[in-house]
Amino acid sequence: MGDLPLTGFRIVDFTQALSGPYCTLQLADLGADVVKVERAGAGDDTRRWGPPFVGDTAAYFLSVNRNKRSVELDLKSDFGREAAIKLIGTADAVIENWRPGTADRLGLGHRQMRELFPRLVYCSISGFGANSTRPGYDQVVQGTSGWMSLTGSADGEPFKTGVPIADVASGMFAAQAILAALVRRDRTDEGAYIDLAMQDALVSMLTYHAGSYFATGRPTARNGNHHATLAPYGTFATADGQVNIAVGNDNQWHRLCTALNLPGLADDPRFLDNKARVEHRQELHTVLGAALKSETTETVLASADRAGVPAGAIRDLAEVFTDPATVDRGMVLEAHHPRLGTMRAPGAAWHIDGDSATVRMPPPDLGEHTADILTELGLHEPSADTVALA
Repeated sequence: MGDLPLTGFRIVDFTQALSGPYCTLQLADLGADVVKVERAGAGDDTRRWGPPFVGDTAAYFLSVNRNKRSVELDLKSDFGREAAIKLIGTADAVIENWRPGTADRLGLGHRQMRELFPRLVYCSISGFGANSTRPGYDQVVQGTSGWMSLTGSADGEPFKTGVPIADVASGMFAAQAILAALVRRDRTDEGAYIDLAMQDALVSMLTYHAGSYFATGRPTARNGNHHATLAPYGTFATADGQVNIAVGNDNQWHRLCTALNLPGLADDPRFLDNKARVEHRQELHTVLGAALKSETTETVLASADRAGVPAGAIRDLAEVFTDPATVDRGMVLEAHHPRLGTMRAPGAAWHIDGDSATVRMPPPDLGEHTADILTELGLHEPSADTVALA
């Protein structure tokens, strides 16, 4: 690949944990110069979120901070604030996920910065929006947004999703909004303020569940590993494991019955079309489940493949990351860290002109690039003697 799409753009990143770093990971992979501003002496909390650790650094931190530079600043000191403001003056966009009000108290709020730098795109991620000071971590927001009410078995307790979806989704939406604001800025020469709430990110993703609620006035019930409006669409046991089968239309259903040698099932009035199959879901699961239980996973998947019906095994991460298809798609990135040795991480989802993300820089040590960045700004970190005299 030639120049990456965001080559020449600078992002100043005041975030930690996951929502913000996941946003800036995407921008960094696309070529932006992401400068990660970390608390002096402490850094991003996730550097210590373990085990597991690689050396003395948490795998959690390493997973989302490649292709970034780290600068340590004490934002409560005059020098730290001066350096931060000068750094922001060189940026196309700034992102922070402090609790609302913190940026203003530090003298780095969006109104203050955009008054100084009108073309700046400034993004704030919070749990519940700029007007709420409630802290919001992923699991809390999964509960308040309704997601946990949809996750789990029908007769069991609510569950969070295995992936921290509130963090990941808000990071993705933040990156999308930043890019859109930068496009508009190049047209209008005006910056923007982006207020992005994790709660809003998850509510916006309720899609057909919300549609069902608005149509009926009834909240969607939990369906476990099955679909609320399609059948059969979910997880079924086989003789040696489990598979997901996703029938999206009546033609697929009839083809699946033929491939599984179950013609009577396709002709059963209870299962002729999707509406009937949803209404008789339990009977369908009982009959189809018994047939699948007598076959191996390999046989069921081969039958579904012949029928052109989406289906797949349920794999663990070891199986996923050793799958040749995963590797061939560039979804396992490997790089050498000068202190921690060989590291691997998931790749980016995009391919542009056939190319995808690479590790240009391994995740930085705390403050690894402080001297370089201060030099770029024409600043020199005060000595201990100077600080003491002050």
